[in-house]
Amino acid sequence: MATQASFNATKSDRIFDVLNVIFMAIILVITLYPFLNVLAISLNDSTDTVRGGIHIWPREFTWENYKTIFSYSSLIQGFKITIFRTVAGTLLGLVSASMLAYTLSRPDFRSRKFVSVFLALTMYFSGGLVPTYMLMRHLDLIGTFWIYILPGIVSAFNVFIIRSFIDGLPYALQESAKLDGANDFTIYWRVILPLCKPVLATIALFLAVGQWNSWFDTYLYNGNKPHLTTLQFELMKILQSTNQGSNMVNANDMANQMAQVSPESIKMAITIVVTLPILLVYPFLQRYFVSGMTLGAVKA
Repeated sequence: MATQASFNATKSDRIFDVLNVIFMAIILVITLYPFLNVLAISLNDSTDTVRGGIHIWPREFTWENYKTIFSYSSLIQGFKITIFRTVAGTLLGLVSASMLAYTLSRPDFRSRKFVSVFLALTMYFSGGLVPTYMLMRHLDLIGTFWIYILPGIVSAFNVFIIRSFIDGLPYALQESAKLDGANDFTIYWRVILPLCKPVLATIALFLAVGQWNSWFDTYLYNGNKPHLTTLQFELMKILQSTNQGSNMVNANDMANQMAQVSPESIKMAITIVVTLPILLVYPFLQRYFVSGMTLGAVKA
């Protein structure tokens, strides 16, 4: 009887494993298919793409769509500025948010409640686009690289996430460090930050994606500054020129290429160019992502 029960249990486990593998394979196909479809269209000949029927493999392979995009003279400069703003914005955003979060987590900080309420209000109210533009102009940030970094260097949401994570750490660690003669900055740098790697990696991903995908601030503040252009802004201009045939892009060096490509192919190629760098970074941060969001969730 025991042997028969063991055999039945083993058989049930095998059936469950098979069904689980099939189910996960279906989920994998559903998840990957849109990306593979976009990649296939971006690598397919534009005139052939118009016929439709492209799924996960290009019917007539070509690099012409990507050559068209990268033949745009300002795209390389946009790449450089976007990479620089992503790295600088992520690092400065992490440092500023974590320092403020550490300060607010200290029970001996008398103004912690006032500052917390003040930060929370910024999540629900803003001055609007015109007052913000006027403020940036009076601060002489328009026409500079720092317009991409300073306005959003402190995010109330990120501060609250990191503070909640720090609140979950034993306060005895800070007290022990104080007894050993450590000052506040030493505690923050050598005790708090090493323990906050999961939540910092999570916030870093948020900041990096936000900086990488941003284009409206370039359009609003630095649209006429070619040396401060960004990748997303340049790709947006290419896409508009392809769709509408507008003169927004200086397309003298692209006229011939644009005549040979379709808007659909350009859209897909732009999508790959935009998402690929983030996809390459994500696996390095993914192992921290779940624990960072779980442990750093804002407490009610």
